[in-house]
Amino acid sequence: MPTPIVQFGTSRFLQAHADLFISQALKKGEAPGSITIVQTTGSSERSGRLAALSRPEGFPVIIRGIQGGERIDATQHVTSVARALSTAQNWSEIRAIVAEEAEILISNTGDTGYQVGEDDPIAEVPRSFPGKLLLLLKARFDAGGRPLTMLPCELVSRNGDVLKALMLRLAAQRVKDKAFADWLDKDVVWANTLVDRIVSEPLEPAGAIAEPYALWAIENQPGLRPPCIHPCVKLVDDLTPYEKLKLHILNLGHTVLADLWLRQGRDPKETVREILADPDIAMRLDRIYRSDVIPAFAAKGLESEAADYVVATLERFRNPFLDHRLSDIANHHREKIERRIVDLRRWSPGVAMPELQAICDQ
Repeated sequence: MPTPIVQFGTSRFLQAHADLFISQALKKGEAPGSITIVQTTGSSERSGRLAALSRPEGFPVIIRGIQGGERIDATQHVTSVARALSTAQNWSEIRAIVAEEAEILISNTGDTGYQVGEDDPIAEVPRSFPGKLLLLLKARFDAGGRPLTMLPCELVSRNGDVLKALMLRLAAQRVKDKAFADWLDKDVVWANTLVDRIVSEPLEPAGAIAEPYALWAIENQPGLRPPCIHPCVKLVDDLTPYEKLKLHILNLGHTVLADLWLRQGRDPKETVREILADPDIAMRLDRIYRSDVIPAFAAKGLESEAADYVVATLERFRNPFLDHRLSDIANHHREKIERRIVDLRRWSPGVAMPELQAICDQ
C-alpha cells in the first residue's frame, strides 16, 4: 500500500501526536493516507518498536488528565502506520518510498537532530538526519521531482526556515547542482510548525501515555499539504502568537513555580501538581497571570486567547496522572528566566509587570 506520509522518528511524542491525529482522521476520510515510519538512528533500544508500530491492530495511546474540568482516562488505538523501517536495514526501500510515494514528510529528531555529521559526505548512509534527508530528497529530485511538504516538529523556533536553510547549504556544499537547489527552494514546502503536548511515559513495545491537551499549529503557505483535518491541527497565517502563548504562559508558569520552589527550599521531590496544592503558591501564580501576563497579551490584541490558554495551562499543571518534578524544570533556571520572563517584558514593553520584575531582580 502506498504511504503518502513518511515520518522520521519513532518517539513516543510522535506516536501520541501526529500518528494519533492521522489515525483518527483516516477513520473519517480526512487524511491523505497511511504512514511509513523511519527509524533514523541505530539505537538498539528503539529497534524493538518497529514491528509493534505497524501491527494491523495498532498500538495504544492512553490519554489521562483534566480537560474542561473533567477527569479523562481513555485509550485510543493508533492504526495509521502501515510500515516501520530502519535506515540501517532498509535504506534502499526508504529511498524508493520518499522518491515515489511521499507527499508529506514529518520529522521529530530530538535536540541534536539538525547537527550534521562530519563523515556524512563519504558515508553511503549518512549518520546525521540532515545528511540522510539530503540524499533522500536528491533521490526524489532524480525521480522527477514532484512537489513535497516538509513538516518538521523539532522544538526549534521557525523550524521550517531553519531546516530549509540548512538543506540549501548542504546541497551547495555536497551536491553542487543548481537545478536541485532550485527544486529544494521552490518545490519543497518547508513549513514552520509548533507542537504542544506532554507525553509523559512510553508503553512497551509501542504506545504512550499523554495529556488531553494537544496542538499542532502549522503556518500556512502556498502549496502546503496538511497532514490531516483534525481539531488539534491548526493551519494558521502566523505562528508567532502560538509560540508566545506556549513560551510566556505554559513555560513561564513552570519557571515561576521553579523560582518559588528554589527560594523556599521546598521538598526536592516536589512536583508541579503538588506545589499548586499550596494555596499561597496557587494564588501567587494566578495573580502573576492576571496582573502581568494577560495584560501583556492584551496589549498585542490577544487577551481572550491568553485567558483561555491560562485556564488550559492550569488544568495541565494539575494533571493527577503526571509527576513533573520541579527539580527538572529548575535546570538552567537563569537562562529560562531570560527567555520566558525577560523576553515577555521586551515583547510588550509598555505593560507594567511588577510580579515578574521582582523575579528578574533577584
